[in-house]
Amino acid sequence: MKTSSLVLGDGIRSSARIPFTGYDFGWVVLCVGMAIGSGIVFMPVQIGLKGLYAFLTAVLLSYPAVYHLQNLFLRTLIQSEQCEDYAGAISHYLGKNWGVALGSIYFVMLLGGILTYASSITYDSASYFQTFGLTEQSLAKQGWYGLLVIALLVLISAQGERLLFKVAGPMIMVKFGIIVLLAVVMVPYWDFSNVMPLGDFATFLRDVFLTLPFALFSILYVQILNPMNIAYRKLESDRYVAAYRSVRVNRIAYIILVVAVLFFAFSFAFSVSKADAEQALAQNISALAIAAKVMPGAWVKIMSVMLNVFAIMSAFFGIYLGFHEALKGIVMNLLSRRAEQCAINQRKLGLVLTLAIVVFLWLWVLGNFSTMLILQLVGPIFGITTCLVPCYLVWKVEALRNLRGKAVYYVALYGVLLMASPFFKFFE
Repeated sequence: MKTSSLVLGDGIRSSARIPFTGYDFGWVVLCVGMAIGSGIVFMPVQIGLKGLYAFLTAVLLSYPAVYHLQNLFLRTLIQSEQCEDYAGAISHYLGKNWGVALGSIYFVMLLGGILTYASSITYDSASYFQTFGLTEQSLAKQGWYGLLVIALLVLISAQGERLLFKVAGPMIMVKFGIIVLLAVVMVPYWDFSNVMPLGDFATFLRDVFLTLPFALFSILYVQILNPMNIAYRKLESDRYVAAYRSVRVNRIAYIILVVAVLFFAFSFAFSVSKADAEQALAQNISALAIAAKVMPGAWVKIMSVMLNVFAIMSAFFGIYLGFHEALKGIVMNLLSRRAEQCAINQRKLGLVLTLAIVVFLWLWVLGNFSTMLILQLVGPIFGITTCLVPCYLVWKVEALRNLRGKAVYYVALYGVLLMASPFFKFFE
């Protein structure tokens, strides 16, 4: 049991003894699972391509920004009277037009993530089947395989957070353990010649900007914060208790991720050569899929496979909650302009949106678009939605004045850097 002061609005509103429950632990696990997704399994590829020094600089810029932007994003949602969806929360502050506009940007942000996970799990799993001799050719070339994978993932995700605690929770615990263990067992394979020397300053600066999105996504779980806020608001009659529990989960998950991911990143950086990274980029697969082919030892390959598949699957489960909520929020915002919200059949609408998501993701997978390129291009969207929008709300809305401070300026600056990062692709 722990005595905690709950701070919202103008000052201290409530004080309570709030235990850390299994439900809180479930959300910590989902947050960690959301972060340990394509960001961490593709990050070693970027480190191999751009060098360890560029990655370290990107981390020094990104990790403090991640804490502040997620904290700011969560607190702006917490203090909104509306807690059904992101578009509704923005509408509460700025009106329906702003709600649908910024809700659409939020939707595009989540769209980039869910497209990445859908593509990665389909192509990487097919690659593993082929690598281990279970199939002669990649199943990803078969249209039915992508549809089967996507439909199964969506079916599980659509059941809600409590089922995800049971399904994704064990996956996340396993992959977190694998990250730590794999980082340890890869130590004998360290080769410091894999660390590329520092080049000229212009190239180094370019590579830092291009690596910013990968450093960001390696510990980012902002996509699940609004579903978590909604869940706690529905669970707790006292909104200040709900707020405290959300903020506490956010802090615990962040600390866990920083320690584990940095250890993993350094170990992989010393083990993956630039040639390995270029091969992964050319084949549109993660560094772990490459590691399963080139590293000796069947058990290391098994751990790599489990980490890659579990990482992307559990991250998909987490982002689906936010993606479906964002899509529904936009549709509800538009439909409510023509009909009363109570007259809209929520169950039928949810079913239609779920089916539409399955078909759309399947068509995307069939196109076989570059996952690495998506991670770089969605940087500006994250910069706008998770950095600039919360900062604008804090500066614009008087009810959020308690959140104003130096951190807001740093988050805004980082948002600008994220928006600029893809343009450095033209200088490669």
